[in-house]
Amino acid sequence: MKHTVNGGAPGVSALSSIKQSCPMGLSLASLVALAVLALAAAPPLVAQATRRAVALTNARIETVTRGTIERGTLVMRDGRIVALGPDVAVPSDAETIDCAGLTLYPGMIDGGTSLGLVEVGSLAETRDNDELGSITPYAQALTAINPNAVAIPVTRVNGVTAAFVAPGGGLFPGTGALVELLGYTPEQMSVAGMRAVVLDFPSSGRRAWWDQRTEEKINEDNRRAMRTLNELWDRASLFSRADSARRAAGGTLDGEYAPELEAIAPVVRGEMPLMIEVDAARDIDSALAWIRRRGIRRPILAGVAEGWRVAGHIAAADVPCVVGPVLANPTRGSDRYDKGYANPALIARAGVQVALRTTENANVRNLPYHAGFAAAYGARYGFDREAALRAVTINPARIFGVDSVLGSLEVGKRATLFAADGDPFEPATNIRRLFIDGYDVPLDSRHTELYREFIQRSPGVAK
Repeated sequence: MKHTVNGGAPGVSALSSIKQSCPMGLSLASLVALAVLALAAAPPLVAQATRRAVALTNARIETVTRGTIERGTLVMRDGRIVALGPDVAVPSDAETIDCAGLTLYPGMIDGGTSLGLVEVGSLAETRDNDELGSITPYAQALTAINPNAVAIPVTRVNGVTAAFVAPGGGLFPGTGALVELLGYTPEQMSVAGMRAVVLDFPSSGRRAWWDQRTEEKINEDNRRAMRTLNELWDRASLFSRADSARRAAGGTLDGEYAPELEAIAPVVRGEMPLMIEVDAARDIDSALAWIRRRGIRRPILAGVAEGWRVAGHIAAADVPCVVGPVLANPTRGSDRYDKGYANPALIARAGVQVALRTTENANVRNLPYHAGFAAAYGARYGFDREAALRAVTINPARIFGVDSVLGSLEVGKRATLFAADGDPFEPATNIRRLFIDGYDVPLDSRHTELYREFIQRSPGVAK
């Protein structure tokens, strides 16, 4: 968690003073012990998030699932919302924060990112989003995330408090995880242990404009990829049955080391979702048919850039969708310029549960504006601002199976929310307070640090 720097490096100056003042005979161990004591007594380098009992009063509260309270109070304690309503009494031990003129919203959830997996895109040493090989479902995003990534505080101060983080590249690039954007360890960041294996469904078309393969080669590659997928799934199904039998007998499973099968087995058993990356309409239909044949119990379609073309098929299969990015060009030159913007609305209109994602790393902070475009261009299809708000709060929480703790403002849920002075989908709106799991998170980031540094330049512009 990187916040405002309060000064220089007190540890260095403290050690220097110790060296100058200590007698020559002092041992190295004693010097180290004194340095540790000096560091402990020094002021902290960064502002820390704090947790305490808090009452947010006089606020407009958008609960998402239970309507809007025009002038209410929300009380949080031990990381949970303990009271909420228009006539809530403020506990005597709670700090009162007057939120007159502000609106409380549940923290937004991005349904697909590489946040924390990439620090500098051009520097391979800072990229943990793409493992070697095509079949690496055992690659765990949760253990690869850098909790101190610069983009994390940049993201959360814009109201995005959780994100599904996943690797990419290959047929099975890895296992993604839903994380909250506060914490120093995987356990602290994980949301209820939610994980999902990612499958990049074989494409039947060109990869991009630069793909110069012949149609015959494209079809051959697709058939080969589908054969690999089906063979792997057959092996994973057999492994799962053997593993279940072993567990029932209380014994151990003998055989070859197969981490890829072990990673997929929970999906086969329905214990973990399978997030299927697929965009083209023809491939979406193929993926739905494959889901049906294989009996996938918890499928999620992700991307679905052409989902609007086959929205009825998706609805009939009753498969939820994580749609995005919304701020994207049409997939075909003959499509209207706004098909990407209206895609979530057209899919939702068919009766599909829709969440939104950015697919970003450094710009996950722009999730509110993806939602704003989805609402602006989807309103004529019934996808208004309220629908867009659900698509970045309660809908992803439900799709990921964590709606008992996140996605709306309700008593008993995590106190993960923000107070804004306007509509969070509007760029002019400012976030005034931010809480994640009841922690009062300072609104500092690399952007605010740079702003303060250069707005108050010293020595300033040379004359």
